[in-house]
Amino acid sequence: MPTARTTPPPSRKKRPAPHDDLPRALATDIDLFFTYIRVECGFRPNTLAAYGHDILTLARDIVVRGVGSWSSVNGRMLSEHLASLHAIHNMEPSSVARHLATLRVFFRFLHARSVIAEDPTTLLERPTRWKKLPNVLSPKQMRALVETPQPVAPKPDTEATPRAFRTLPQLWMRDRAMLELMYACGLRASETADLLLTDWVPTLGIIRVRGKGEKERIVPVGEHAVIATERYLEHCRPRLVKPGAKDKGRLLLSVRGLPLERVAIWQLVRKHANAAGLREVHPHMLRHSFATHLLMGGADLRVVQELLGHADIATTQIYTHVDKTRLRSVHQKYHPRG
Repeated sequence: MPTARTTPPPSRKKRPAPHDDLPRALATDIDLFFTYIRVECGFRPNTLAAYGHDILTLARDIVVRGVGSWSSVNGRMLSEHLASLHAIHNMEPSSVARHLATLRVFFRFLHARSVIAEDPTTLLERPTRWKKLPNVLSPKQMRALVETPQPVAPKPDTEATPRAFRTLPQLWMRDRAMLELMYACGLRASETADLLLTDWVPTLGIIRVRGKGEKERIVPVGEHAVIATERYLEHCRPRLVKPGAKDKGRLLLSVRGLPLERVAIWQLVRKHANAAGLREVHPHMLRHSFATHLLMGGADLRVVQELLGHADIATTQIYTHVDKTRLRSVHQKYHPRG
């Protein structure tokens, strides 16, 4: 008989936490903060990752300055930190503004818990956002992107044809539905990935979208997107579903039957943009184009704000500066001396 094992299995080395290089006082408060925004605020994984990067960047910066507690951080120190992000790390003003937003939430949390006596972020001014206007596609370019031709399988299409190539027509239906929905509804990549089958209501021509902070909004869907999505649901998605409900009820699936991830959506958008002869296209550009084209067509700014899910209309106002041709034509048409 085989002898019983007397030696314990080798213990796995504990993976170091991302803040193991920080003083305990700083690291403890960071852990409590992330428990708060994850459990009580319900922040999404992408938002949690962004907050983690911002807080750890600040923590390591103040440690280098010889600071070991949050109560020693002042407004001047934070101002110098934000300036270094732009000057040394070449961050865009919009990224610095997002970084500052993270710090404000964090220091409000510390102040509420009496870790600090005063909130140093109240003295900071918000960096100018959207100094660089967002790139958008023209309506003609958008049409070329969403109407990327369906790939043609080699003839004859038999069992000898590689399996990956035989699935291309079905995946093309999925990609077409994805692109149409993103442009028709102004979706972020993460919102597109999170769409559920139950969010799709074709009889009413609407779709339910979960945005930042799990805020839901109802967005109307155009005819082209409805047709493309219904075709995908009828002819493609059933072939992608695998046993075991690995799809989690998501609308868009990968070739393995798993939910289509945010990174894959970026890759697919770029792939189809290259096929359409377009360069430097990313998912958010479809969202920019959605908003810009609506305003070009005469849509009210408040309506566009609701469709995009912006909490502040100032975020939406950037799109009024993107297209100057409509402003010029309106001025020429209606001004007495135009």
